Amino acid sequence: MPVLESLLRRPALALLAAATLALGAAAPAPVLAQAAATRELPDFTELAERVGPAVVNIRTTERARARLGGNLPNDMDEQMREFFRRFGIPIPNAPTPRRGGPPGGGDDDDQQAPQQRGVGSGFILSADGLVMTNAHVVEGAEEVIVTLVDKREFRAKIIGSDRRTDVAVVKIDATGLPHVKIGDVNRLKVGEWVMAIGAPFGLDNTVTAGIVSAKQRDTGDFLPMIQTDVAINPGNSGGPLLNLRGEVVGINSQIYSRSGGFMGISFAIPIDEAIRVSDQLRSSGRVIRGRIGVTIAPVTKDVAEAIGLGAARGALVQGVEDGGPAQKAGIEAGDIIVRVDGKAIEKSADLPRIIGDTKPGTRSSLQVYRRGNARELHVTVAELEPDRARRTAQAEPPAPTGTTKTAIGLAVSDLTDAQKRELKGKGGVRVDSTEGPAARAGLREGDLILSIDNTEVTDAKQFSTLVGKLEKTRAVSVLVRRGEFTSYVVIRPAGR
Repeated sequence: MPVLESLLRRPALALLAAATLALGAAAPAPVLAQAAATRELPDFTELAERVGPAVVNIRTTERARARLGGNLPNDMDEQMREFFRRFGIPIPNAPTPRRGGPPGGGDDDDQQAPQQRGVGSGFILSADGLVMTNAHVVEGAEEVIVTLVDKREFRAKIIGSDRRTDVAVVKIDATGLPHVKIGDVNRLKVGEWVMAIGAPFGLDNTVTAGIVSAKQRDTGDFLPMIQTDVAINPGNSGGPLLNLRGEVVGINSQIYSRSGGFMGISFAIPIDEAIRVSDQLRSSGRVIRGRIGVTIAPVTKDVAEAIGLGAARGALVQGVEDGGPAQKAGIEAGDIIVRVDGKAIEKSADLPRIIGDTKPGTRSSLQVYRRGNARELHVTVAELEPDRARRTAQAEPPAPTGTTKTAIGLAVSDLTDAQKRELKGKGGVRVDSTEGPAARAGLREGDLILSIDNTEVTDAKQFSTLVGKLEKTRAVSVLVRRGEFTSYVVIRPAGR
């Protein structure tokens, strides 16, 4: 007993001894640990049997066309071509064609015959044959063929496709089909088990599983994505991501890869967003989105602190479209939009998503931060046109005379009449040369400075006066226009 009492005085050993006494000789600890782990692992068998019949293989064909740089390599399988197309990987050049005919010795007429284009996945939304998949799976297809688990094949009609969200809906002529149940993405939690069913590399009804790695992941697309570690490969595109209740919570759409293969990071389109898109595709064949006519950029931590915004939030307006809704509402380049109809803009990508979901014609309230003050503006949302072309930046006008040099390394001059007209009569100065702190901050000749330290600049003399009043040890924010775009630049004194 003295030995046992000595052991029990040590906290870690005391816990071990207590557990051993409680368990007795019923079972060894490793066996109990293994049993507990087994109970925690999900069983996907029933789920795969129940949902599998509602998952389809999608095959597309297109007329062969001459491609810039030659045809694709003859030995590259179609699933890999689909992978290259989707994820922006350059397609290797094909061998040089032999003189007198196309590669392989075929006739010219063979180049116009239907050729298999790609393989993807999809899932049946309704018993009457509505199928959801990715837009990139059916984009450019001459023919779409849907194959069910029981090997029946149907030619499908494309109801609608939306490239911005990568969602498409096709219809097959069938009834009484097994179909999926739609889940609630808001209930999905990071760390939760999920399963994917699809046709990677054309292997029908393949099941892979993993966990939710992150939600609301910004990948640069129009929608925030669900990140998982489920194995997704070429051919999985358009297949369902399922929770353990057998409900679809996402559409598998993208992977992150440096090698071309699966690396443990995949992305799915949230099903609630996809259903919203599919409803519009089914009703009108296209998706109607709102726009206000601004070019935006993120707000960095340095800029937020320098202009008094505090946290790095909102969307920085870099440019305002002439005659657009934002300009009519009084929005200016350099404004930071922090709220839309009461919804906070935590990051710049939130703005196009919120505005895009707003019905055109709606009068929305915007809270903007301008030169140290918050103000509320009202804008009438217009309709986003497909693939709007961006205006080409105009050439910089020649430098005027009358240069004034300042203490922060800037030589500036008054604006020309042409520059004043471009800025709609607003003030500012032109940068003629930079050195020291201004050069290190990235300012360069030809830039137009619109404000400094949240004070609007009127001319070179006033600008010099403002700079003379600055604290020499403090960073200063400068609102700069370069070409068509406006951004904040933080100039730091030497040594900081």
